[in-house]
Amino acid sequence: MKRVAFVFPGQGSQTVGMGKAMYDAYPEVKEVVNQADELLRIDLSKLMFEGPKEELTNTENAQPALLLTSTVIAKVLEDKGINPVMTAGHSLGEYSALVASGSITMDDALPLVRKRGQLMEQAFPKGQGTMAAVLGLNEATIGDVLTEITDDTNVVDIANLNCPGQIVISGSAEGIELAVERLKAAGAKKVVPLNVSGPFHSSLMKPAAKEFERVLKQIDINNATIPVYANVTAEPVTDKSEIENLLVRQLYSPVRFEETINNMLQQEIDAIVEIGNGKVLTGLIKKINRRTKTFTLQDPESVQAFIEWYEGE
Repeated sequence: MKRVAFVFPGQGSQTVGMGKAMYDAYPEVKEVVNQADELLRIDLSKLMFEGPKEELTNTENAQPALLLTSTVIAKVLEDKGINPVMTAGHSLGEYSALVASGSITMDDALPLVRKRGQLMEQAFPKGQGTMAAVLGLNEATIGDVLTEITDDTNVVDIANLNCPGQIVISGSAEGIELAVERLKAAGAKKVVPLNVSGPFHSSLMKPAAKEFERVLKQIDINNATIPVYANVTAEPVTDKSEIENLLVRQLYSPVRFEETINNMLQQEIDAIVEIGNGKVLTGLIKKINRRTKTFTLQDPESVQAFIEWYEGE
């Protein structure tokens, strides 16, 4: 029996057409997607399959769309008797990881992440917060620069520790603008502004986290049946109260993705499988450890190829 880890992508991986091939190929996927439309009382599948792109990209729509795409693929694998020994997700992807681990049901997770997206959008005035990817500097150097910048007017925090040489920062638009200049002066190869609607995973998200904590109390979170590597700590978690606490902290804490992958690779796994739209995480994993066996599952062809590998000798 092969030991595989499932990882799930987060916001930014959405594209028009996502999930359509799976919907057309698998009756069980069609059934779940149609149920999701009814549950959310929006035509989410039409947004996923046809767009418009601008509306799909809205945080409140992108988050359930990505979760739905990932979880229906994981369900197809589960129906074939293929289950992970551990899971993780990048930011929003952590919710798909929790569904795959049995901690949250999809019926609870879909409205939950839609509400999460709404709270994130509302937490900070639109256009006044943003994020940027810093290439070629380590965490300590970036941290020193951000400490000099952050004051009563400007807030800039480390948001994502993605892979060697790629760290994302988040904060007020003015703060990010100042950080871009300072980080380049400190030796960054490049600082790339990201097309996002807010300062996610920064301390500016704390108001959203406070409200989100109240929302979380209204759903049933169960102990996970397999370890879920949490974004906040990069460590495995199964206890439901700890999961709840970490989901609240996740909104304003850095995503420790590089550390998560390194920790997972210590557990003697045969492959890491990215489940959902796009190939962002697979690219990061290869930069963390290029010898890692990876699969990217987002359509019937890639799913079938993985099943054949998994069931082979």
